[in-house]
Amino acid sequence: MEVGLVVVILFASFICTRSEFIVYNTSQGIVPSKLNVHLVPHSHDDVGWLKTVDQYYVGANNSIRGACVQNVLDSVIQALLADKSRKFVYVEQAFFQRWWRQQSETVHRAVKQLVSLGQLEFINGGMCMHDEATPHYIDMIDQTTLGHQFIKQEFGQTPRIGWQIDSFGHSAVQAYLLGAELGFDSLFFARIDYQDRAKRKDEKTLEVVWQGSKSLGSSSQIFTGIFPRHYDPPDGFTFELNEESLLVQDNILLFDYNVQERVNDFVAAALSQANVTRTNHIMWTMGTDFRYQYANTWFRQMDKLIHYVNKDGRVNALYSTPSIYTDAKYETNESWPVKSNDFFPYANQENAYWTGYFTSRPAFKGYVRMMSSYYLAARQLEFFKGRNSSGPHTDTLADALSIVQHHDAISGTQRQHVADDYAKRLAMGYLEAEELVASSLACLAESKANTGCGNIATKFQQCPLLNISYCPPSEVALSHGKSLVIIVYNPLGWKRDDVIRIPVISELVTVRDSRGRAIESQLLPLSNSSVGIRNYHVRAYLGKFPSDAPKYWLAFSASAPPLGFNTYVVSIGDRAGASSTRSTVYTSEVGENGTIEVGRGNLKLNYSLEKGKLTQYVNSRSLVNSFIEQSYSFYAGNDGSDRDSQASGAYIFLPNGSFPIKSEAQAPLTVLRGPVLDEVHQHINPWIYQITRVYNEKEHAEIEFTVGPIPVDDGIGKEVVTQITTAMKTNRTFYTDSNGRDFVKRIRDYRSDWDLQVNQPVAGNYYPINLGIYLEDNKMELSVLVDRSVGGSSSVDGQIELMLHRRLLHDDHRGVGEVLDEKICFHDECTGLTIKGNFFIRIDPIGEGAKWRRKVGQEIYSPFLVAFAEQDGDNWTSSHIPTFSGMDISYSLPDNVAMITLQELEDGKVLLRLAHLYEIGEDEDLSTKASVELKKLFPNKEISRVTEMSLSANQERAEMEKKRLRWKTEASKEETKVVRGGPVDPVKLTVELGPMEIRTFIINFSSIFFPHEVDS
Repeated sequence: MEVGLVVVILFASFICTRSEFIVYNTSQGIVPSKLNVHLVPHSHDDVGWLKTVDQYYVGANNSIRGACVQNVLDSVIQALLADKSRKFVYVEQAFFQRWWRQQSETVHRAVKQLVSLGQLEFINGGMCMHDEATPHYIDMIDQTTLGHQFIKQEFGQTPRIGWQIDSFGHSAVQAYLLGAELGFDSLFFARIDYQDRAKRKDEKTLEVVWQGSKSLGSSSQIFTGIFPRHYDPPDGFTFELNEESLLVQDNILLFDYNVQERVNDFVAAALSQANVTRTNHIMWTMGTDFRYQYANTWFRQMDKLIHYVNKDGRVNALYSTPSIYTDAKYETNESWPVKSNDFFPYANQENAYWTGYFTSRPAFKGYVRMMSSYYLAARQLEFFKGRNSSGPHTDTLADALSIVQHHDAISGTQRQHVADDYAKRLAMGYLEAEELVASSLACLAESKANTGCGNIATKFQQCPLLNISYCPPSEVALSHGKSLVIIVYNPLGWKRDDVIRIPVISELVTVRDSRGRAIESQLLPLSNSSVGIRNYHVRAYLGKFPSDAPKYWLAFSASAPPLGFNTYVVSIGDRAGASSTRSTVYTSEVGENGTIEVGRGNLKLNYSLEKGKLTQYVNSRSLVNSFIEQSYSFYAGNDGSDRDSQASGAYIFLPNGSFPIKSEAQAPLTVLRGPVLDEVHQHINPWIYQITRVYNEKEHAEIEFTVGPIPVDDGIGKEVVTQITTAMKTNRTFYTDSNGRDFVKRIRDYRSDWDLQVNQPVAGNYYPINLGIYLEDNKMELSVLVDRSVGGSSSVDGQIELMLHRRLLHDDHRGVGEVLDEKICFHDECTGLTIKGNFFIRIDPIGEGAKWRRKVGQEIYSPFLVAFAEQDGDNWTSSHIPTFSGMDISYSLPDNVAMITLQELEDGKVLLRLAHLYEIGEDEDLSTKASVELKKLFPNKEISRVTEMSLSANQERAEMEKKRLRWKTEASKEETKVVRGGPVDPVKLTVELGPMEIRTFIINFSSIFFPHEVDS
């Protein structure tokens, strides 16, 4: 009876209680005396991954994932307008620009108001959140600039915060170049090695001041925050629809009222994070991948949490942004630990090193690099011709290149249909840029009377498929009286010589330079391997059967002035009149002993005929004489049946044994010799073919490899590597580049920030390589340069290892849900993908390798741009300019400076970037301050104004420096003096650059440009 009475009383009181409208107080700011929990609402929106960028935006293909970015943005904007206290940060401008262009003027005004009030903040601000291991630094700059320019033009804002929360490891270049040099005040991310994170949590060093460049030191440092776990909220505070987190139920008329329980959970999670964080400020990242599709589910819960947590009073909760958080940290006047170098490699757990993606999808990586260099050259030519608002232009290629820098694009960690979509966008961009390049070259070549571009008659063609020996313009059967005109454009700022190789049909050819003089040229027969690749891939990709394969490569040495072109003419003659030399061919016999020497210049390579292998490297000029071998092997990809069920996949490199690749029978060497170059052809096995080239006027060896299809009939995925082995004593030490810029010292099985527990001695010592890798001892340096991003290491003293190709049969369970098994299909028959690429080897006396690495590295990134046209007779020079330079004919850039951007903007101004190529102390002669004379760089234009800008050109450099936060550090006050260039004198117009400095300018001109002929 008593129990029943109690129930009746409680029920009566329950139904007598009234539910009232609650006004949540969310306007709380920072409280200095409390622990402040900064709630940062965000959505991490991949610009392609499991779905294409368009599918993610519109919400298509939801059988893969229910993600729709336009819903995120629609929903967030409405939620922000509903409460002025709410905030949101957004990164990916590739998505935001799509959304913005679809909105009405009313929405534009509302969003601009949100931005001006600080409710909506753009952070990072690039077109995507780029990867940090596999992009080239020029691409990182370009994609960031594209996003920053949009934000500046539409909103007048300059992003302050770097937000690289999902990149799989973090580069030194990201910290100082794509961070501090952009004017960012801080950088935040999530993914660091699990051992590193554990130590940092124990020592409260998750937040540091990162000095990424030893050359620029504290002048380009950045405050860096590492999240304690990931970029999502603490457990139990994720509020998307269908999430399992407990909601704050504050209606006492409903069951499960839990306000105090949720407040207690919040306070406990906050105190736990505070225990690993310095100062009384912590950040909660309130969001994760593609969240806020129904933003009220998040903001309603955060409103309640802020209201009730602050009523509780133990901690202070507030809506915040990384900018507010950064300013709060700065105001504490705390001294912070200093971090140097980078955060590679990354492992999220034992046996899970994310080092496979350094090489994943090598064909795609090579295509991106090729398009990157083409984009740089096309913008130069557009400037020389003059930008035409009606096109053609480079904008489509710029958009495509910016998107593919995404950390699930250039990384090779996307699904296959997404990779195809990226490639299609690049191809579309190339086609438009190709038209621009052709018209620009024709304009410059035809403008003999300095009258600008009128009706252009010349039609230039190009050969984007030269890598598969397919070049229709050069394969024409020239009749007598007709010639093939070849324009060779040099996008570098210094005069350059290189060897041009094009496929031709006839052996009766003569090559003449711009003065009509016959020059030395050489014919090399196309290998059967090249012909087979050509025929198969032309049919598969172009859908047509190519004409009869050309019989020869025509090779000749070409030169071109800085930022200019030279003209060469190929004509057909009779056997007596032809000047090209056919290569002599030598093929070794099985069982033959002795050695054979290759190379006619300073460099000689010796091969053992018995072993069919390279054995000796000799340079008669530098007096280097070194043992050297090159070999191939493969790692069997782990299938995930052991080791915590971890497999080797698109992200993870987890080898299960190493197996040398030996010839099935002793393969003979085929040696081609001639006046331009020597070649050594080796058929390593049925799916590896290699050509080693020694150019008679160069002192390095070029290795062209063809790998694939990798056989997997045995059920084993394979990761193919090549080793270059010497007898050097390198003490576990080697050097790899950071995004093609600085070189970082690596020590095998060692980390400078913690005591490494080695569980993967191979994968755990792999690093990303974009420019090159080198070793040194007390006598020599061994350098290897690459033509695309690859993974590499030095697993044995004196040896460099590069991973060239990967084909795997198991998913590594990192989200992509698809095996890395690239194929090419033709007539419903599919085979594994074949890769063709190049790397370059040189051995120098100690201290002399940097000059080669930096100079040739620029030439690899920016090869000659070659275009073709046919002509009747010999009247080309009477109607065209045979040789041209955009610079003063007596001037070239210093050997330690590169022009990395020359671009006419829509308003007629010009964007110019100059980069010092050397680090402090890297080279005795060239690690010094350099000077560039702008008047000679632009001899036919009158410069009216030069304004130095931030790296992304969205604010003046002087203003950026005024706003820069100067962080206190625990480092000693002594550091190497930083050398930077001074202000540009408005009269002399000379730009100075210190080691590793990149300077960005907006230039105004007041006169018209006309091209001029160069006396060759």
